[in-house]
Parts: sequence; C-alpha cells; structure tokens
Amino acid sequence: MHLRRFLSPDSRRATWAALSLWALLLSTSVTAQTLPPEVDAALARAKVPRDAVSFLVVDAQGGAAPRLAHRSTSPMNPASTMKLVTTIAALDLLGPAYTWVTPVYVDGTVQNGVLNGNLYVKGLGDPRLVMERLWLLLRRVQGMGIKTIAGDIVLDRSAFDLPEPDPAKFDGEPLRPYNVAPDALLINFKSVVMTFTPDLGAKVAQVQYDPPLAGVSLPATVPLNTAAADCGDYRGALKGDFADPLRFRFGGSYPASCGEKVWPIAYADPKSYPGRAAQGLWESMGGKVLGTVRNGTVPAGVLSGKPALVVNSATLAEVIRDINKFSNNVMAQQVFLTLGRVAGNAQGLPADVLADANLPPGSFAASRALVQRWWKDRIGTDDAPVMDNGSGLSRQERITAQAMGRLLQATYAAPFMPELMSSLPITGVDGTLKRIKTRTSGTAHLKTGTLTGVVTLAGYVHAVSGKRYVLVAFINHANANDARPALDALVDWAGRDQ
Repeated sequence: MHLRRFLSPDSRRATWAALSLWALLLSTSVTAQTLPPEVDAALARAKVPRDAVSFLVVDAQGGAAPRLAHRSTSPMNPASTMKLVTTIAALDLLGPAYTWVTPVYVDGTVQNGVLNGNLYVKGLGDPRLVMERLWLLLRRVQGMGIKTIAGDIVLDRSAFDLPEPDPAKFDGEPLRPYNVAPDALLINFKSVVMTFTPDLGAKVAQVQYDPPLAGVSLPATVPLNTAAADCGDYRGALKGDFADPLRFRFGGSYPASCGEKVWPIAYADPKSYPGRAAQGLWESMGGKVLGTVRNGTVPAGVLSGKPALVVNSATLAEVIRDINKFSNNVMAQQVFLTLGRVAGNAQGLPADVLADANLPPGSFAASRALVQRWWKDRIGTDDAPVMDNGSGLSRQERITAQAMGRLLQATYAAPFMPELMSSLPITGVDGTLKRIKTRTSGTAHLKTGTLTGVVTLAGYVHAVSGKRYVLVAFINHANANDARPALDALVDWAGRDQ
C-alpha cells in the first residue's frame, strides 16, 4: 500500500497555479484592508487593537483576490487551529482509512485457564484506546482460555520516544485532561471518570470510577447535601483532593439538586496509570495476575513471532472527528507522533503488524521534520508553520493566516476534503461551536482555538451566494477572550456576500 498523494499531478499543477495567482493578487492588495464595521466595533469594545489580529477571507477555490486580508502575513499563535495542519497532513500521508494496531503476545503455555508465562501488550500509538476497547482486548484474552496469568502483564510503551512529561508545565493544571501527555499505550487518556449519583434514602451520593484503578483507595460514597437549592459549583463543594495517587479524598458534600454528574480528571501519577488501569479492569472481569503489571518491552524473540491477537483502532477519518470537533489535544499529539514514526520511516504504509511493531520509535523532533518536508512538497517553500507538538497546546507554535488559507484551499481541492470537512465543528450545531451565536448557524465548518490570550477560528463558510470561503481569524491579545463577538461578526459577514 503506497502513501497517498495530496493531489494527482495534473490537479496539483492546477491547484498550485491557482494558489500562485491568489498569492499575486494578495501581494497587490491593500495590506491594511478596512475591517468590516461590525468586526471593527466588536474589537474596539473588547479593547483589542487591530495590530493584535490577523484575518483572511478568500474564495475556497482560489483564483480571486481575498475579500479580506488584514495582517495575513504576520505569524500568529494559532492555538488549536494548528490541529488542522496535523490532521490534514495525516489524511494525506496516512489516508482516511488508516488504523492503528495494538498487538498482544503470549509467551508461555495455557493450561486449565492459567497462562504459565507473561502477557505482553504493545502500544503503537492508538489515539482512542478507551476503557471500553481495553475491556474488549482483555475479553479476547479471556476468550483464549486465560483466566489467570502466572507471570506478568507487561505493557510495552517503547514505540514513542518522549521526554518525561510534566502535566503542570503548560498552565499549572496537572489534573486537567487537556494536559495529558501522549503515550504509545494511551489507555483511556490517562484519566479517571467519576460519576456521582444521589441516593436520597441513604443520604449519600454513590461514586463510580472508570476505569477501576488497582491499588488506589477510592471512596464509594460522599455525603449528600439536600439543603442546596441549586447545583452551583458542585466540584468546589466536593472539596476533592486527588494529589495523592494512592488515595482520592473528598472533604465536602455533593448537592442532591445536581442529579447525576460526570467529572473527568487526569490521574496524578500518569506513569503508573496504564498498569493500574489494566490490572484494575482485568481483576474486575474476574481475572487474576500472580505476578505484576509493569512497563517493559516485548522480547525480540517474542516480537518476531505472530501476535496472539490484534486490536484495530477506529479509522483516521473517525479519529480526526474527535480531534477537531472536540479539540482533543492528546489525540492530536498521538496522530502527530504517528506521522513521524510511520510516514517518516516507511516507503508505504506498513503491510502487517510485524512491520509496524518494528518501526523506529516516534518523536516530536521526527514529526516536526516530517511535516516541514511535507509542507514544502505540498503547500510551498514559503511561510511553513512553526510546529511544536501538533496540537496547538503550545506557546511556540506559529503560522500566518495566509499559510493557513493556502492549506485550506489546497485541501478543498483534495480527494479527502469531505473527511476533513466533516471533522470540523458546525456553527450552532455541534462540537466546540455548538453554543456559538451567529446569524449563519449551520453554514460554517470551523476549527476553534483557545489559549489564555489567544482566540482563533479557521475553516470554511458557506455563503448565501452558494460560494464557499476559507476563513482564518487569529486574535493574540490579553483581551482575546472578550473579542469573541468580533469572530462571530466576521463569520456572519463572510456568509453575507450578496
């Protein structure tokens, strides 16, 4: 299977010609083009100066001067709109049908329900190995007649070469799921989902933890507050303390008026999480392990053989819907690392599990280099983006609105355009744009981006004339969050082209 081409040679030449014409038209346009009055007014109300924003609105098919180009050649922090670069590169280089595999190896004999040896699970970067899919993996192990493992469960996470993560490094919020670091064996996003259900008769709230974590003390109930008139800040009322990875504590109570609530948190000791989750789930299914659950590598002799079973991920097209619709940072980083590992080391996509399992480890450096080469080959030699981890959760990543616009125009002409389009949030309908208030609800597919001091949009707007426009909007300013109405106004303006 060969790596996909972004466009056929003829269509690539036509597209590059159109983009060259667009670039020429842009270079001769007024660089300080007047902003739409409603956009300008919203920026003024937010006290955001014009030199802190970068806007571009241009025909998605190219060949015409931009309707709006304001500071479009200035490098800006794109926040999560950088996920567009990662997911478009992945659609091109890996293909929409690409899947990740997680092979399981058995080293020993099985007698009377006992594996006399070790069970190895080798992670190869699956971005969505959630609890339900881990349960299915372990269920298939039990389907092989294994109920007790006399040796160890060994989790091989060596497919990614990553520095020791510091979940607090970015913003001092290590328990926020958006700060979870990537992992070759990313189980359930290294997070615990707590479900609180009021039990009025017992005057407590029952607490369920998914997945169950081996060796961790998890309170089964918390006191119920029946006096609270409304739900309010139930998380604050619980006074949860999750700093000790071996013991969860609640110093407060749960308001009965909240009904059932779900609270996800990142586990305080991410290094031990995969082992605790795998063991806890295995034991909850009635399985036993007489050895330990530990990190390690599959021995070369075992790795050279056929795995006992293989679990396939969802397709890339499905994965990028989660990434772009809900702006999932760690999934984007998993895809970014896969680009360097798979597309950077194979002449074609791996033909089988053995080939994939033996590729060199992926790294951020390898992926950054791969995306730079891809950009120059597909998009052009000028204004390539500055990549960090490929998710936009970074203060280093930069791209110009003009470069993002060219990428989106080229994608509009690519065979995988429908997959990219369907992954983007729809204004007023779903994903991170579900609650946006514009007069053009449902007519724009836009990726959002938010960091402290950064608010961004990039994607496609379907106008009343029937034309589709590329829209890119970057705001980098301390008051960026207050300027969201300016972006809403820009989307409305782009949609009204008659």
